Amino acid sequence: MSEKSEQQRLSVFKTYKLYVGGKFPRSESGRVYEVTDSKGKWLANAPQGSRKDARDAVVAARKAFGGWSGATAYNRGQILYRIAEMLEGRKDQFVREVADAEGLSKSKASAVVDAAIDRWVWYAGWTDKIAQVVGGANPVAGPYFNLSSPEPTGVVTVLAPQESSFLGLISVVAPVIATGNTAIVIASEKSPLPALSLGEVLATSDLPGGVVNVLSGKTAEIAAPLAAHQDVNAIDLAGADDVLAKDLEIAAADNLKRVLRPQPVDYNETPGIDRLTAFLETKTVWHPTGSLGASGSSY
Repeated sequence: MSEKSEQQRLSVFKTYKLYVGGKFPRSESGRVYEVTDSKGKWLANAPQGSRKDARDAVVAARKAFGGWSGATAYNRGQILYRIAEMLEGRKDQFVREVADAEGLSKSKASAVVDAAIDRWVWYAGWTDKIAQVVGGANPVAGPYFNLSSPEPTGVVTVLAPQESSFLGLISVVAPVIATGNTAIVIASEKSPLPALSLGEVLATSDLPGGVVNVLSGKTAEIAAPLAAHQDVNAIDLAGADDVLAKDLEIAAADNLKRVLRPQPVDYNETPGIDRLTAFLETKTVWHPTGSLGASGSSY
């Protein structure tokens, strides 16, 4: 190829799409909005999700819930670790997107991406351990076993943090699916590109379609119908401001959704298990122990 033809070449710009049900639809509304970097330079057009896109994501998440919650914890851990492997392989892309989104130098963005991948691995390791921490055998006055074990809440809407476009995103998404829930993620309105690229990684991993669904657009516009949706079981308000959070919490009360209120979080710190337990229910089972002979003793 001659030098002249190289100079005349036009760059191929990436078309970002939503990620719903394991597929990449454009927004049902056909709308897009401009995404810029910290200096106002145009980066891409992101799809502007609609209420219909939100409802489609709920259908996909509900359809995937049975299979994902029914998978063994060990298998979920394997799949989450595979996602971390895929993220590592596309690290350069995420470093570039995080640097643009958050106005960081390449070295600082690289550190953020490393931390995000490590965070994903950290949660992958918890999938088959969390039940041992929050479950157990309960002492009872009678010849019974009384066992408590955690179960996923269901379909969870997650408002991703607005400023931490990748580390914060992973810190709120990974614990939701690690415990067997399915998720509808509303990406950072200002910096949605890392979240939309995460959808591409999820699609090429072993994660079943619909377990994570990624929407971009106006946070309040997408979150309102999800907070009121009767088939959404819980909502994480991490990316909502005080006014929006209050409105969404009121809407969520209609079907008694679990609500995780927004709170100051340093996503660089070790997260603990609070977000793992936030969307778990406790199932308690009673079972007779039986008798071991004439002595009346039991096991």
